[in-house]
Amino acid sequence: MTRAAVLGCGSWGTAFGKVLADSGTDVVLWARRPELARRVRETAENPDYLPGVVLPPGLTATADPLEAVEGADFVVLAVPSQSLRDNLGAVASALDPGAVLVSLMKGVELGTTKRMSEVICEVAGVPPERVAVVSGPNLAKEIAAGQPAATVVACTDLAAATRLQAACVTGYFRPYTNVDVVGCELGGAVKNVIALATGMAEGMGFGDNTKASLITRGLAETARLGAALGADPLTFSGLAGLGDLVATCTSPLSRNRTFGELLGRGQTLDELLGRKQQTAEGVKSCRSILDLARKHDVDMPITEQVVAVVHEGKTPADMLRAFMQRETRSE
Repeated sequence: MTRAAVLGCGSWGTAFGKVLADSGTDVVLWARRPELARRVRETAENPDYLPGVVLPPGLTATADPLEAVEGADFVVLAVPSQSLRDNLGAVASALDPGAVLVSLMKGVELGTTKRMSEVICEVAGVPPERVAVVSGPNLAKEIAAGQPAATVVACTDLAAATRLQAACVTGYFRPYTNVDVVGCELGGAVKNVIALATGMAEGMGFGDNTKASLITRGLAETARLGAALGADPLTFSGLAGLGDLVATCTSPLSRNRTFGELLGRGQTLDELLGRKQQTAEGVKSCRSILDLARKHDVDMPITEQVVAVVHEGKTPADMLRAFMQRETRSE
């Protein structure tokens, strides 16, 4: 039987582990805290991140990452993007030689501006054809509840993508394969930044015209960055591009949209970061995404303004004024 390890016991890691188990895969979740791992094992529930969701019998949990990855055909990485290097490095020597490493993360590494698949290849010492990416409109709570959803499973090796597709298809979760890893990763990373901007507009009381404009222009700057890095332009009109962007920018379940909304209502960054809450990836990744864009001479005005608000003290009102005062041009 196929075996999978999921490193990361947050909402999306747990939900994807449930998908794998519902599809017939044996799954071991790794939780950083032993108490959480014990509760998952004993109650078949993740009370901290998905309370009330019954987890299937084929899923268990451990606090030992080496135990989790032992003999795993798929090693799924669902940790915060900026902690990937350390978490993967701790288990790299124990990975099965034929394991496919699967990224659920949506970010760009600070300092290196590397995409998550690039960090995985570097740390684990594996070729790109052993790294897959799962990305799409995949709000964890809806998927955990069994609501119909689709996603993209991307890998430069189509055969590996097809194997992962078979391991995670269920009556409520429909995966599509793709070989454009670059496009899928960029779509997933940049949409978090656009969701912060859209959330700010929501928090300031602006309506659907404003939010639709930010979403559309956000997609345009994502596609510009993708073109510079060799992505397939069609990827951005699909599930990993437009689909993920719309879900993240419009749903109250989106952490990045919610974080932006609270900023728009006047809360400060320090107040929000002081709360015990799940990671809003765009808060950290916006800076590395902007660095990546500048490295490739790509204009990303929304990302630039989000960085200015989150890291440089600009107000959300100043951000929106800056958009409206930009020089007019052809679409």
